[in-house]
Parts: sequence; C-alpha cells; structure tokens
Amino acid sequence: MARIDPRNSTQYWWDRHLTGLSLLCADFTTHEYPPHVHEALVVAVTEQGGSVIKSRGQVEEATPSTLFVFNPAEPHAGWMGWSERWQYRSMYLTQAALDQVAAGLGIEKVPYFTRNVFGDPDLIEAFLAMHLAIEEGRDVFRERELLIGSFGRLFQRHGSGGGRIAAAPVDRQILARVQERMQAEYASDLRLEDLAAEAGLTTFQLIGLFKRTVGLTPHAYLTQVRLNMACRQLRHKPALAEVATSVGFYDQSALNKHFKRCYGITPRQFARAAAA
Repeated sequence: MARIDPRNSTQYWWDRHLTGLSLLCADFTTHEYPPHVHEALVVAVTEQGGSVIKSRGQVEEATPSTLFVFNPAEPHAGWMGWSERWQYRSMYLTQAALDQVAAGLGIEKVPYFTRNVFGDPDLIEAFLAMHLAIEEGRDVFRERELLIGSFGRLFQRHGSGGGRIAAAPVDRQILARVQERMQAEYASDLRLEDLAAEAGLTTFQLIGLFKRTVGLTPHAYLTQVRLNMACRQLRHKPALAEVATSVGFYDQSALNKHFKRCYGITPRQFARAAAA
C-alpha cells in the first residue's frame, strides 16, 4: 500500500485482488483541482462539507447527498467554493479493473455515463461501505461482494449502453450446492467468484440469487454460518482468538463485532452464560 500527501490528503492504492483499482481518502481545507483527466472511471462520494465541480460546461456541487461519476478521459475541475472543508472518498478503475468488474457482471463492456452527478442515497451508502471495507482490508469476500454489487447497481440505474446485466435464475438446487460448500468450508479462504463459477453464474447473479431466495447476501449468509459454529465452540473453548480464526474470522475483533451485532452480547458473555 502506497501513500501520498497532497495538502492533508492521503491516497491508498489497493491492488491485492483487483489490478487497476486505486482509492483516495482526502480531507481538504483549501485546495483547487485545475481541469484534468484520468485514464480511469472515477466515482467520488463526499463524507463532510463539499466542493464545486465543473464538467461538461456545467458547475455542480459535491455534497454528502451526491455521487459523482466521471468517464475515463473526461475533463473536470474542482474547488472548495462555499465549504470550509471537503472530506471525500473516491475510487479509480483503469481498463484492467473495469474488465474484471464487467466479467463479474456478465457484460462485455461497462456503460457510459451521460451525467456526472446522481442523487442516489443507497448507492452513496454502498460505495462508502465498499471504500471503507477495502481500506480496512480484512475481508476479501465482503470487499468483492460490495464491489460487484455496487457497480452493478450503478450501471443498471445510471449507465448508458454497455450490455444488459442478466438476473440470476431463482434455482434452489444451485443455491443449495453453494450453501453446502459454504457450510463445509466456512473456515477456509472462500472466494465469491469461485463460488459463482462453480454454480455457473456471474458474481453479480450469485449475489442476486442469495438476496431473492435467502434474503441475505452471500457474505451475510457465510457470516451466519461462521457465527453458528462459533457458538458451538464457545461452549467448550474459552480462548476467543482461537475460536475466531478456527471458524474463519480475520481475528478476535471481527468475531466480537459480528457476534454482538447479531446476538446483542459479546462472545465472552455468551461463553460465560453457556458455562454457567
């Protein structure tokens, strides 16, 4: 991971699992971007404050309620404008990364965007969650699920051309095979794209199949399987770090976070209650 620091800004580069994707975390109190282009698709989300963006001869505001998208090689500029602070996150996908996203969606090429700004609250939330997950770098399965899911929704809702993203068939036999593998290999380093390929689906289709049939994403389902196994082990093993890694969580803190979110108590509290 490399970092640069242009005026209180930090840039994170992530290429462990998707070549050509880079992330930027910026926090400006004074800054101006002159007209420039990127050899990448750019998606930017403001977390706090805002700025003014100029593209295609139009001037628009970047705020926490807007999602900005720039096509590769599309000129744009930005400056602080009315705000005293501009804190935002953005991601840049070169052609190599776009090709991999397209493959995960089952399309030959990604669409073109005829506008730059979109007011789409759940997409903004999805891209923020994806950016944070990739920056954290603890759960590759969740990172890829958020990446493919977010870009799939962006392309479907706001893209022009690029090929139709086919929905997955509601096939419970296919689903059952994937679930069986998750239940058998929950502690291993499962990869979302491998599960999809084994089922004969694109990654995006597998996510859709789980949502429509189970009501959970593949990552949420896998997390539940791991938590169920953790509950069994916690009745006999008080060593939380050992339990966490043995059921497939990155570390003890990951187990704590998911366990409390799901059950309302910590793993230690559960273990004590089980022992009593």
